Amino acid sequence: MRDFIDTVNSRVVIFDGGMGATLEMFDLTSEDYGGLAGKCHEALVLHRPDVIEGVHESMLEAGAEVVETDTFQASRLKLDEWGLGDRTLEINTKAAQIARKAAGEERFVAGSIGPTGYLPASDDPSLGQITFRELVDVFTEQARGLIEGGADLLIIETAQDILEVKAAVFGARDAFKAAGRTLPIQTSVSLLPQGGKMLLGTDIAAVLTTLSALGVQVIGLNCSTGPEDMRDAIRFLGEHSSVPVHCIPNAGLPIQGPSGETIFPEQPDSLASTLQEFVERYGVSIVGGCCGTTPDHIRAIADRLKGREAKPRPADGWAPHLSSMITATPLEQEPRPAMVGERVNSQGSRRAKELLLADDYDGIVQVAEDQVEGGAHVLDVCVALTERQDEDEQMRQVVKRISLTQPAPIQVDSTEPDVIRAALEQIPGRPIVNSINLEAGRDKADVVVPLACAHGAGLIALTIDEEGMAKTADRKVEIAKRIRDIACGEHGLDPELLIFDVLTFTLTTGDEEWRPSAIETIEGIRRVKAELPGVKTSLGVSNVSFGVSPPARAVLNSTFLHHAVEAGLDLAMVNPNHITPYAEIPEEERDLADDLVFNRRDDALERFIAHFESKGEEEGADAVDPTADMEPEEALHFRILKRKKDGVEDDIDRCVEKIGAVPTLNDVLLPAMKEVGDKFGAGELILPFVLQSAEVMKRAVAQLERYLDRIEGYTKGTVVLATVFGDVHDIGKSLVNTILTNNGYSVVDLGKQVPIGTIVDAAKEHEATAIGLSALLVSTSKQMPACVAELHEQRLEFPLLVGGAAINRNFGRRILYPGGQESDEIYQPG
Repeated sequence: MRDFIDTVNSRVVIFDGGMGATLEMFDLTSEDYGGLAGKCHEALVLHRPDVIEGVHESMLEAGAEVVETDTFQASRLKLDEWGLGDRTLEINTKAAQIARKAAGEERFVAGSIGPTGYLPASDDPSLGQITFRELVDVFTEQARGLIEGGADLLIIETAQDILEVKAAVFGARDAFKAAGRTLPIQTSVSLLPQGGKMLLGTDIAAVLTTLSALGVQVIGLNCSTGPEDMRDAIRFLGEHSSVPVHCIPNAGLPIQGPSGETIFPEQPDSLASTLQEFVERYGVSIVGGCCGTTPDHIRAIADRLKGREAKPRPADGWAPHLSSMITATPLEQEPRPAMVGERVNSQGSRRAKELLLADDYDGIVQVAEDQVEGGAHVLDVCVALTERQDEDEQMRQVVKRISLTQPAPIQVDSTEPDVIRAALEQIPGRPIVNSINLEAGRDKADVVVPLACAHGAGLIALTIDEEGMAKTADRKVEIAKRIRDIACGEHGLDPELLIFDVLTFTLTTGDEEWRPSAIETIEGIRRVKAELPGVKTSLGVSNVSFGVSPPARAVLNSTFLHHAVEAGLDLAMVNPNHITPYAEIPEEERDLADDLVFNRRDDALERFIAHFESKGEEEGADAVDPTADMEPEEALHFRILKRKKDGVEDDIDRCVEKIGAVPTLNDVLLPAMKEVGDKFGAGELILPFVLQSAEVMKRAVAQLERYLDRIEGYTKGTVVLATVFGDVHDIGKSLVNTILTNNGYSVVDLGKQVPIGTIVDAAKEHEATAIGLSALLVSTSKQMPACVAELHEQRLEFPLLVGGAAINRNFGRRILYPGGQESDEIYQPG
């Protein structure tokens, strides 16, 4: 018997077509279904196995190399609807045996596992009322029957809730343990034709991140639409998935015929032609048909693709990402660090504690949302309370509600294995677990690390062992290596998912013991990154300044964070409102903070505290607006750069009166925002500060628009604007919209997270004069060359505008002319 994955890696493999559409060719009666009042196709396994075998044979004769078992709705939950739940194991076993008989030993049997009808990640009072463990048991039972019947692989298909897919994978794993053998798992999600997301809003990047984390062997799409509507998602998987990609579409979107019948309009040759393109352009290696496809469709596909050599998958196409239910986030941000919001924390936030004690989950979600809007890439969630004993249940409730609404992935903050397990079983995406240590030995780590591995989660490890907290860089590295050996060496955790917190100690106690602690932490970060390849580092930054005044804390936190990032810090738990860009700290205060951080003077702490005490008295006595004596142009520039919203409208009014509206836009606002972008690109500003500057800019532009003349009924042309897929920020795009609109252009703003196909289709529909693409992050700017490639492929001559913090003229020329030679073939540099 050939190995399925080896075969898929070597050549294109053809799956069969739709079971239901083919069964329509048979004249079946209620007796064929065992007297059921309806068409439960799985009942045919018991009462008309010859019919099911005939369907398989017709597909194999047409050229299919894989047949799916007639078990799409053969979970106990679905069979209970027909009174057949007690025969779940029997039906799945027999269905696999029927398929095995038809396929023989040279072709493959895929055990089909469809959705249960529940949506465990949702808050629907009926559809969401099922636990992860209940679903795992349901899927385990079904998978056991398919394995016993002789399936070569399991396909979890037509998934609409990514959390249910996780449960199905866990169920399959449990069945493998019971059977004593492992089969490949092929996972297949269904996307809505409008927007290209799963039913609960999961985009394809989150799908890839979550399923890759679970270690499945094949990822792809099925059902939902015809292949054309799958193009953007298939392109994305083709570019980024390191495992084989499949595409098994319907024969188009169904329409109603003249007699009320369902008609699938996609003809065999059309379906086959598009799938051939997907194989050739995007490296798809498994193709077939879903609803509405018949042996004729499979024959057309096989005629074009059978025996075609498979393209190799990119080994590093998708760097480590985290994911929420909504989207994916790179674990390593450019520029570093990833910002971890710390306010949904019962131990560190009085407001969060009060909300949790009151079971005010809407309030907790608002706290989370405020942090995401402020630039948090990840949300730390801690719900431990001495006043309550239900930490596991409250954690489950909080992460469920946050997952439904927030795009940032979750960091589960607990040291209790039961609480961590409860969270991991409720989170639809790929989270971080915070944390493990060796304070009481390795017993807890030996429970938590396998949990993280099973869910594909990142894992924070504190450098603490039986002797206590590591205070020196040597001890930090020593403990980190010991934890690395346990987590990665013994339990198989990917080193890129292991994140070391080398501990932050307070510098403001005056205790002699802690004076060198910041130096040791910074050096610990540097050495951990150098001596343990692949691992990441994290810190709770604000611990360093505990106990001093808020202005002093902001300076010390910011200084310490700056040096930690220079040493290689990857993630920072910090409130962005409590830090300042290092370059913006007055030189005197920066020197005072550096003296304290690097222990350069015996009196460093006394001098630091004394400065802020005297400064507080001076400011209290005579607080001065720094823009009071500035010209309006200078004041506007200052407010945007320093993120000061108050007074910006007055500055706009003064500036327009002095130099006019258009010069205010072109010569003041745009250069100021460009400087913000340049500082972000150089690593001098972190994302939250960029977003705050953008808020000032929005207020400025809103005020300026009152002075800009628009000519109604006249347009110089139409520009389609979009923030590329994967990017949730629209800072630059909104500004460009205003500029274009006020210069006589019509603008079609497609919003954020826009797939390439949607952009190109809109440009064609509106006969665009140009397309404008925005991307704030380095990781998402990679969508721009993909858009160029699509325009080239379709021979479309749209001028392309690209912009963002990481974008410059060289980037634009590079993606427009990938061969390095400029030409006028399609594009002209703009």
